[in-house]
Formats: sequence, structure tokens, C-alpha cells
Amino acid sequence: MAALVPTHPVVLLDPPSLPAHAGLTEAEARERHARGLANTAGPRTGRSYREIVRDNLFTFINVTLLAVGGVLVSMGLVRDAILASGLAVVNGLIGVVQEVIAKRRLDKIALLNRAKATVVRDGGRRQVGPEEIVQGDLLAVGPGDQIFVDGRVVEGALQVDESLLTGEADAVPKEVGDEVSSGSFCVSGGGLYEAERVGSASTAAVIAAGAKAHKMSLTPLQREVNQVVRMLLVVAGFFLAMLLIGSVLHGYPVRETVLAAAVVLGIVPSGLFLMIVVTYSMAIVRLARQDALIQQVNAVESLSNVDVFCMDKTGTLTANKIALCDLRPIAGDEASIKAALAAFARSASGGTKTSEAVAAAYPGEARPILAEVPFSSARKWSAVAADADGFRGTFALGAPEFLGRLVQGGDALRAPAGWADKGWRILLFATSPETGALSGPDGEPTLPATMAPVAWLAFADELRPNSKATLDGFRDAGIALKIISGDNPETVAALARQAGLPQDAVLVSGLELAEMDDAAFAEAAAGATVFGRVTPEQKQKLVQALKAEGHYVAMTGDGVNDVLSLKEANLGIAMQSGSQATRNAADIVLLNDSFAALPAAFKEGQRIRRGLQGILQLFLARVFTVALIILAVLLVEAGFPFSPAHLSLLTLLTVGIPTFGLALWARPGPVPASLGKELLRFVLPAATLLAATAFLVYTVVFVVNRLGVEDFIVVDGVIAIELGSLQDAPVIGTADAGPAAPDEIAREALIHTLVLGGLILVVFAAPPTSAWAAVERPTGDWRPALLALAMLPIYVAILTVPPLREFFQLETLELEDYFVIGGLVALWALLLRRVWRNNSFGRFFGYDAAPTPSVRKAVA
Repeated sequence: MAALVPTHPVVLLDPPSLPAHAGLTEAEARERHARGLANTAGPRTGRSYREIVRDNLFTFINVTLLAVGGVLVSMGLVRDAILASGLAVVNGLIGVVQEVIAKRRLDKIALLNRAKATVVRDGGRRQVGPEEIVQGDLLAVGPGDQIFVDGRVVEGALQVDESLLTGEADAVPKEVGDEVSSGSFCVSGGGLYEAERVGSASTAAVIAAGAKAHKMSLTPLQREVNQVVRMLLVVAGFFLAMLLIGSVLHGYPVRETVLAAAVVLGIVPSGLFLMIVVTYSMAIVRLARQDALIQQVNAVESLSNVDVFCMDKTGTLTANKIALCDLRPIAGDEASIKAALAAFARSASGGTKTSEAVAAAYPGEARPILAEVPFSSARKWSAVAADADGFRGTFALGAPEFLGRLVQGGDALRAPAGWADKGWRILLFATSPETGALSGPDGEPTLPATMAPVAWLAFADELRPNSKATLDGFRDAGIALKIISGDNPETVAALARQAGLPQDAVLVSGLELAEMDDAAFAEAAAGATVFGRVTPEQKQKLVQALKAEGHYVAMTGDGVNDVLSLKEANLGIAMQSGSQATRNAADIVLLNDSFAALPAAFKEGQRIRRGLQGILQLFLARVFTVALIILAVLLVEAGFPFSPAHLSLLTLLTVGIPTFGLALWARPGPVPASLGKELLRFVLPAATLLAATAFLVYTVVFVVNRLGVEDFIVVDGVIAIELGSLQDAPVIGTADAGPAAPDEIAREALIHTLVLGGLILVVFAAPPTSAWAAVERPTGDWRPALLALAMLPIYVAILTVPPLREFFQLETLELEDYFVIGGLVALWALLLRRVWRNNSFGRFFGYDAAPTPSVRKAVA
């Protein structure tokens, strides 16, 4: 990628200064706004309310289930219709409500963080929202400022980055009369431009209109879930085809066929996809309360994956409050040096924190200048040429490692001893009596050969009071730190050590990085902790090197020089006080510059991801168990194993309620690199063995009731059965003597088995102790297990309260039948734990070789 270095960074100013521009009056601006000449077309901040309702309620599966419900209602089966399609509607409505609440809260927060434009009206400057800009407005722009509308430069000179429009990151020079386009931003320099094309006529709006309609960006987790949903949709289609063919060939009743179709459609977890959207939306609201504004939904997921965090010293470890604390003359008298510094700081355009600190320390006045080289993070120095009384010559201020190479005797220069150890930022001030041009024949900036060093300057950064606790928070979250700064590495390291950085941290300078080949650069990126005097291109390359090593990298910044690395990182984080360009490039903006919010945000991301992992484990285990049972029963032609009522109850007790607890009580911690493999480790053994156990129970009960078995007997060690008359045989395993179809009795035994097994899976998904840890680490938290246990009395209440029992189409069994089913489920649980711990499925199928977590320490 091309560098963000101005091709022609020299600004020439011809005295006298350009005439001032008064701009529009407020009355003229209001009149033009009323005529429709305002910048009313703005970017969308998310999905509309209509799209939220559509995507939550009118999915393919929901519409199909509603159609099935309509058929059942037409047949007079209202209860069955509610059970078949009501759950889908309720889930959709819950999703709509949650997402609408999240959207309203986030829109209010985003409004506070929206970039402002500086307009010139009535001869003065003030900030307005982008929608208040009208055609003919004069807008002021400086380094890092966004260009909101198309226009033409009327004063000053600047360089703009048009990468969002052209894909090229080279800075393009703009002078008076040149056009500037919305969607670009100022890299250096500054000036005024007049708004010509606003709203839907602007370049950015035209490009957006030519693109596709707004489409929700899918996160990696959503893509994985989407693949699972599509696969299950194919499976459901296969089952529906089997049901239709069976209904035609065997003359199944229409009612039973429609109910079975509702059950088959229910195995497609269409709500999973939107559940992730809603979960992330609510998480964004929680993170906003911690002063972390999420600008991309993918950022919530990215927070959980970050294992390396790259940060600048300024604004993170320090409060971005710089003070000039010392000056050491090299040549000349101190009073003259201070006067020159005062004029230099006030006369240069595009004021920086450094120039502001100099101006605050030394009083003086701005003087007319002939030429200027604005400060650039790539050059790390700035200069002006002037020919005014008391301020004549060329003056430059910058990093000694860079400016020192352009002055006489620079190789022999040594900064005052002890300054770097104090964490002070050290700059060199140099002058020349010459007042010539500051550019060479190729247009690149240059300085006179007679430049001589005249003084050392030391600046102190104010360390944030909570910086040590913040760094400790990153370590607690398992995130490695890389401090990347434009300052001297010794200075950066000294400040970092005050904040708790280890004394043995490895330091590397940008000059050293520039001499390294790719292999050495990658080794330095991985092994060093502090990088100083780094250029924007080197920042970007460091992020690239860390990503190439398999790390998930977060990068923070506040200046326009950080845009490249923010775009390159997996997760870009900007300060609210940073430049507009930086905030636009970031995935997260730290409100109130609250750097201390980041460790909590990373842990929140981990907690959300781990909670979603538990939800997906239970959801998919239930889905695949049901699918396998349906397939097996259809193959042996033993009726149909489920009714919509049974499936709704199973989902409610083993997935619906418990997953709320798993999400609420999830613990932060490292997340798996491959969620798909982690889900496979849990779901495949659990679903296969539970389906096999439940199918065995269903088949035995079905066969026993179909044949009219009265008793089991043992003859010479062989189990035999005594058959009775089909007409006179009692219904085995029911408390009442009324006749029932064999598959109905088998369904009763099946649902009891699956409810018990599903609740045990809840405990396996969040094991409180090592005894339960077979595929997940023990958490030491008993709440999920107690929640699963609490589902049992609810289930018993449903079985014993006649209206509830009738609504869910349940029948009670004999007491000994419950003991038999409970014993079988206990044996299944022991077998499942052994299979998980031995990683039998993983070794057999070759998808995993992870050690058992049963011996791992509990997460605090």
C-alpha cells in the first residue's frame, strides 16, 4: 500500500496573507436550507426499523411455520397451530424488541460522537453537524479533518487522502482552485473550501447510491452458523420429502402429516442467526456504558479474539497533555532561542501538541513566513522560512534521530544525560540564516546545508493515573502488549516502566527496523515490546507481521498518522478526541478517551463469545439429536417420534431457559481459534449418543406396545417375551388404562429421556467442578447447574397439573418407568463423559486432538 506521505508537502505563502473570507450569513444559510440546498443525505448508521422487523419475523422458516399453523387452524386444531408456529413468532418478537431498544440507545450515543464540520459564517467560525452544511458554505479544514461535501479550495494549501474514493493512499496536493471530494480527509496543511455539491449530489453519496442496498455485514461466527442452518435446511427438506411420499403411499392422516411437517421444520434453527445479531446489539449497548462505542458489529466478536494489542504512548499511557519542561542551548543565547521558538510555534500552520506546549511556555507573536514544511510523522520534523524583523532565516524542530542527519555536526550530537530515563520527549531545534526555498528540484522537502543545532528541548507527558491498572487488566485478559510510538524508544520505555511494564522489555527503534530484512523484521515484531521513532508505514508493517504470525491484532491511535495501521489491524480503536479520519477508520471509539475501558471491553468480548459458545452447543446438540432420531424412526417405520407440543417443551426446558443463564453467567477467558471445531467436539458425541439412547428407549416401548407384550421372562439365560392379545393387552407404562397408539406411548418415554439428557448437557456445557468437566473447563460456578436442576420441578409440575399436561400432550408413566429411564440416562452421561475425555470421536474422525479439560484449573 502506498504511504501516507505528502508528495508535495511544502506550503508556499506569498506575503501579504490571503484575504479573509466572511462566508455566508446565518440568514443566507437558513434560506438555502429551506430551498433544499442542504447536505441532508447522510450515511446510514445501521438497519432501519423496517429491516429489523422483516429480518426477525419474516424469515423463510417463520413464514413456512406460519403457513403450517394456518393449515392447522383451518382444520380446527388451534392448540396445535399455536405450538407449531407460536414459538417462532414469540422468538421473532423478542428479537425485534431487543434490537429496537439497542438501536435507539446506540443512535443516541452515536449522535454525540458524530464528526462536526467547521463553517465560516458571519465572518466567524463555528461547528455544525454535517446535515447543516449548505451549498456555498465556507468550511475550514486541517490535518485529520474529514471533507464532508464536494467543493473547491479558496484559501490555503493542503494534502488529502482519497483512498476511500480511489483505493490509493497517496496524499494528493490541493491548492487554491483545486476541487476536493467528500469522503476524503486532510493529511497535512489546511485552508478553506467552498461547498458546491451537497447531499445526494456529493461524490460520496453518488458512490453509495450506486452500491448495493444496505446489507448486514456477517461476522465469522454468523457465517459459520449460516452454513449450519443451510445444511439443516437441506436435511429438513429431505425429511419433508420422505413424509410427503409416505403420506401418499401409506395414506397417513392429513393432520398427522401436517404436525410432522411442523416438527421437521422446527429442526432448522433459523433463530440462531438473529440471536447472534441481538446478542451483539445488546453487548454494544453494555460496552457503550463503559465508554466504548462500537461502530461495526464485527468488533464485538473481534474483541474476544484479540491476543496482541498495539498502542501508542500518547493518549493511552499518557493523558496527551504535553508541557515543555527544560531547554538546553547548544549555540547562541537562551533569550534569542526562546524568542525564535515562540515565533516558530505561533507562525507554523496545523498546530500540534508540541507547538502548543512551546507557545504556552514562551510568549510571543505570529510572524509572516515565506515557506513551510508541515510536520509529518514520516519525516518527524517541521520547518518554516521567514524574513521578518527579529525572525529571519530557516527554523526547524524535530526528532534528533531524523533532523540531526540534516544539520551540521549532527552525528556528534548527544542529548542531555538522564532526560530519556525520566520519560521526557526530546526534540532538537536548528536554524540557518538562509531564507531560500524549502524544497528540492523534485519537490521533496529539504533544508539549507547551513542548518546548525541551537538547542535541546524536553517535553514531559502526563502519565494517566490508572495506566498501571489498565496494563494489569490486559495481562489478566491474556493479551500481549506492543507499545509503538514516534518518540524515542528509551523515553517510551521509561514511561511504560512507570506504568508497570517489565524492566527487561525489549526495545527497537524505527531506524533499526528500516535496516532489517523481512525475516528479521518479523522476529523483532514478535520479540520486542517497545518500538520507538516508528513511521506510519512501519506501524502498518508491524501489524502485518504480527498478523502473519497468526495473531489477532488490535491497534489504537488518535492521529492521522495512525490511519494506515488502524485499517490494517483486525480491530481498530480510536480516541474520541482523535482526528475525524482516525475515528472514521476505527471499529471502536473510546468515548471521553477512556483508555481504561479497554481491558473491561476485551473481557466483555470474551465473555460474550464464551456465552454464545455455550448457547450454540446446547442449541445444536438439541437440533442434531432430534434430526438423528427422526431419521432413525422414519427408516424403521416406527411411527413419528415427536409432536409439536413435545418439541416446544423440549426446546423450552433444555435450551430456551438454560441458555439465558449461560449467556448471563459466562466467564471471560481465551476463546478457541476455531469455534467450529470446538462445537464439533461437544455436539457430535453428545447428539450421537443421546440420539442412540433415546432411539433405543423409543423403539423398545414402541415394539412392546405394538406387539402387546405383557411381561419379560428369562429362559435358560435368554431374554424372551410373553405376548398377549393385541386387543386385550394393556398399555404398558401408562398410569391410566385408556388405550393409546404405540407411537404415542413411545413419544412419552422419548420426551422424558431427552429432557433429562438435555438438562445434563447444560451442566456439561458449564461444569461447576472437575467431576463434570469433560469437554469444557470447570468454572467453579454452580448457577448453571442449579438452573438446570430447577427445570426438573417445572417439568414435574407440567406432568402433574392436568391443564398443562393436556396442553403439552403428555401422559404420566409408572414410577418404575421413570427409574428405568433415569438409569439409562445416567449410563449415557457416564459413557458420554468417558468418550469426551478419551477424545474418542476426535481421534476416530481426525478433527481434534485436544487434551481433556478435566485436569485444568477452574477459571477464577
